[in-house]
Amino acid sequence: MAVRGCVTLLFILLSGIVYADVLVTSSIPAASTPSKHTSAVTTPLPTTHHNTTNSTTEAPTTPHHNTTNSTTEAPTTPHHNTTNSTTEAPTTAHTNATTAPTPPPTSSPVPNPTVGNYNVKSDNDTVCLLAKMGLQFSFKMSENASFQTLNLDPSPNVTEVNGTCGSGGSDSSLVLKSDEITVHLVFTNVSQKFRLHALMLSVNLTNGNVFNASNNNLSLWEASVGSSYMCKKEQSYNITDKLTINTFELQVQPFAVQNNKFNTAEDCVADEPDNFIVPIAVGVALAILIIIVLLAYVIGRKRSQTSGYEQFDS
Repeated sequence: MAVRGCVTLLFILLSGIVYADVLVTSSIPAASTPSKHTSAVTTPLPTTHHNTTNSTTEAPTTPHHNTTNSTTEAPTTPHHNTTNSTTEAPTTAHTNATTAPTPPPTSSPVPNPTVGNYNVKSDNDTVCLLAKMGLQFSFKMSENASFQTLNLDPSPNVTEVNGTCGSGGSDSSLVLKSDEITVHLVFTNVSQKFRLHALMLSVNLTNGNVFNASNNNLSLWEASVGSSYMCKKEQSYNITDKLTINTFELQVQPFAVQNNKFNTAEDCVADEPDNFIVPIAVGVALAILIIIVLLAYVIGRKRSQTSGYEQFDS
């Protein structure tokens, strides 16, 4: 009786072990086939047989995930076309340096001179020579030197006036002298025509040098005796190759002065009005007259034609 009970108990235990083994084996799924969307292969976990009484341990099932092996590529560094720029130090041009000649300092333009009034009196205190002018002198010390320009200051406290009165065929003269400039003008009377025939100039320069120039064969400022010579516009006269004088508002009368004033003036060519103004005015007047005649002719012709048409219609 006891033996039967032991056998029965052993049978029950073996049946339980076999049943437990069947449960464990059936609960583990077969190797999962890879999804057509995945490239990973799932390996089945091994089953573990626990000889335990009345307990079975089931291995966890691995869920089938549609996994995609995504490969993350490291960001590529853009290839820059780098240029190895080499900054070269500026090279100093090797030139044969030559010293350029220093240009002479440019002087500011000399303004026009002040116009002065001068007169020479005879022994009886009668005015025998009248002159009104502004004088400017341009001269050079040598052929290669540049011209220097000076104005004569007519102020009585600067320039002294002297001269001689001409009569009986003798010459008259005007001498203007300052600390810097001395100019001597000589007028002659030939056949009742006077003219400037000689000029002498002396200039004391600040460096101690003295400039001297003269011309005794001039024929300037010519007019009839008893009248004056006038030239208001600026005039330039070459006295020598080293001396030029400029006159401004010139009027002189070296002979036959009456009542201490200038007589009728004879104008220079520069002051005379342009001779072409009169022909131009006459030409314009004739052109206007011709246009008026043509217009009158056209208007009269149209009127005559209109009146002829009216008579024909009637």
